[in-house]
Amino acid sequence: MQRLYDFIRRHPTGVDIFWAVVLLGLSGVFIVGDPSRGTQPLAAVPVVIGLCLVVALRRRAPEKMLLLAVAAGVAQLVLDVRPSVANFAMLVITFTVATVGERWASRLALVCSLGAAGLSQLRWPSETRGGWVQEVFVVVVMTVPFVLAWVLGDSMRTRRAYFSQLEERAARLEREREAQSKVAVAAERARIARELHDVVAHNVSVMVVQADGAAYVMDAAPDQARQALETISGTGRQALAEMRRLLGVLRTGDSQESGEYVPQPDVEQIEDLIEQVRRTGLAVDFKIEGTPRPLPTGVELTAYRIVQEALTNTRKHGGPDAGASVRLVYFDDGLGLLVDDDGRGAAHELYEDGGADGAGHGMIGMRERVGMVGGTLDAGPRPGGGFRISALLPLKPAH
Repeated sequence: MQRLYDFIRRHPTGVDIFWAVVLLGLSGVFIVGDPSRGTQPLAAVPVVIGLCLVVALRRRAPEKMLLLAVAAGVAQLVLDVRPSVANFAMLVITFTVATVGERWASRLALVCSLGAAGLSQLRWPSETRGGWVQEVFVVVVMTVPFVLAWVLGDSMRTRRAYFSQLEERAARLEREREAQSKVAVAAERARIARELHDVVAHNVSVMVVQADGAAYVMDAAPDQARQALETISGTGRQALAEMRRLLGVLRTGDSQESGEYVPQPDVEQIEDLIEQVRRTGLAVDFKIEGTPRPLPTGVELTAYRIVQEALTNTRKHGGPDAGASVRLVYFDDGLGLLVDDDGRGAAHELYEDGGADGAGHGMIGMRERVGMVGGTLDAGPRPGGGFRISALLPLKPAH
């Protein structure tokens, strides 16, 4: 049965042709068996053939077959060809155009369905003596199947349109979901890139400075060289720990298994960061104003990374004997950051042309971080020389 059902679904026109042949055979038997019906029996042959053709091609050209059925019905009235089993095709085409035909064809089929029985009764009055009441009853009984066929076809049209809208909506939601996934992936990649830049730029910069210093004083001051190597070792371990945490988000299930990832840096670790920078030879003055209090995680991480990147830039661009100062100011509605240095300053492109300094994207990362928490960032040369970075981070994200 399943194979037969699949065959019927794959060959709908073939099925229609089969039923058209059956209808043609039954109509032929009807005409031959009772040739006295109608004044012109031979005229019934083209009418029957036309109605059978309507059944055969109803799916291929429903509107044209409806017009052919209407023409066959008019020919029956004019040529005095009484209704026969072939007129079942009119019921079939009414259902078909109501289901898949154009709207004008559906309306025309409904109008013809409502008037066909009445015209037939007027052309061939009933021979029984039941009066006009019986004639009206016969008209109603003959009209009901056509109306039901049209209503059923129109209901199927509405149902198909509804399911089509559901499929379109599901496809649109799927496309939107894919677009949102791509945006989320891009945002996560950008976040990881910022974190990796901050970790690598700061820690590697510290390691390079300490390695240069150790090589310079290796023979003259072994103790200082040993201290520099210890700083390099500690900085390397810290960099590896942060990189394991960052790369862990690219793996599945590693965060529960390895147990090697550390929490995100916060404001309290800024002092440790400054101590680490001081050990590299950069003089840094650090002050906190206001009353320290817990801050949102995003604000604390942003503040830490801004200070880290600003001090890294001071080492890279400040020149020899540069000094820096870091100020944290707790306001009622936010956290202020001010990082100054008295070095020779950075190139103009560092803070004007997108934040690129020719070797990285530190300023771009700072601006993106501040923008994500709804804050503001100003960066540029300060009066009297040097460079200044000022940021205001609100406690609540901007709407």
